[in-house]
Amino acid sequence: VQLVESGGGLVEPGGSLRLSCAASGFSFSRCAMSWYRQAPGKERELVASINWVGTSRKYADSVKGRFTIYRVNNKNTMYLQMNSLKSEDTAVYYCNTTWLTTIYWGQGTQVTVSS
Repeated sequence: VQLVESGGGLVEPGGSLRLSCAASGFSFSRCAMSWYRQAPGKERELVASINWVGTSRKYADSVKGRFTIYRVNNKNTMYLQMNSLKSEDTAVYYCNTTWLTTIYWGQGTQVTVSS
């Protein structure tokens, strides 16, 4: 199982980024997927999750209305569209799934929101 995040970077407050998570080594289209983030000195927190078919999405209160999680199953890829970014969104963002009872994480991608 491999999860590879990309799309992070430095963006000004109010800006946008789109993160990608490329998945391989398991049946992506049969798995729920999630995005987590971890800011310096803080615990890792759930940002958003999506069911296997993409019809059910959940968001942390802090990102509702600004972030959108979606997936393209025939590309084995999940995305996180982040709009109206704030300095408090600065963190390393991780892709996550559970396959055959084992939890898998990507290596993370850094998002920095700063002027």
